[in-house]
Amino acid sequence: MISVLIVDDERLIRAGLRAIVAAEPDLEVVGEAADGAEALVEALRLRPQVVLMDVRMPRVDGIQATRDLLAKVPDPPRILVVTTFENDDYVYDALRAGANGFLLKRSRPEEILQAVRMVVQGDILLFPAAIRALAAEHAQPAPERAGWHDRLTEREAEVLRLMASGLSNSEIAGSLVVSPQTVKTHVGNLLAKLGARDRTQAVIFAYESGFIQPR
Repeated sequence: MISVLIVDDERLIRAGLRAIVAAEPDLEVVGEAADGAEALVEALRLRPQVVLMDVRMPRVDGIQATRDLLAKVPDPPRILVVTTFENDDYVYDALRAGANGFLLKRSRPEEILQAVRMVVQGDILLFPAAIRALAAEHAQPAPERAGWHDRLTEREAEVLRLMASGLSNSEIAGSLVVSPQTVKTHVGNLLAKLGARDRTQAVIFAYESGFIQPR
């Protein structure tokens, strides 16, 4: 059973997401919060596996709430930003703060459910084309990250490129003709070297360090 906390300042949005998620036998809505401050309180109390986080909220927005959850909740949840506009500085800032992916509020129910399940697995980049587009448009070169990708081995760099393209570990293994366990080891090593929490953070790092150039 995957436990989910819904965070949105609009009661109607919360009710809609609750109805979609709670109808699934393998998903459970354990609580709701109306802003980022309340989200932290509820996440500490309920320990959800996934948080559906609105990005624009009064008092404490989804960006700061993401930082707070990752810093203050032991074994923090996976965070999916839920937004009205996909091409949004707020969304990119939330991903940069540590959110694992994002969803549009107009997404079909099956897309929302798929995203919740996929983000728990953690071995695939959620909606890679959309995340690449955000990174290409909003990422600014970060001097402190320049050249960090040089710490990667040639194989780790190859895995990072394939990971950024949206391939899962098993798909990367097939492409490189190695075992999935070998790929998992490479992914773990490159995330550690980059100081990235997950695949989304690694893709953002790849753009900000200049490893991947926007087209």
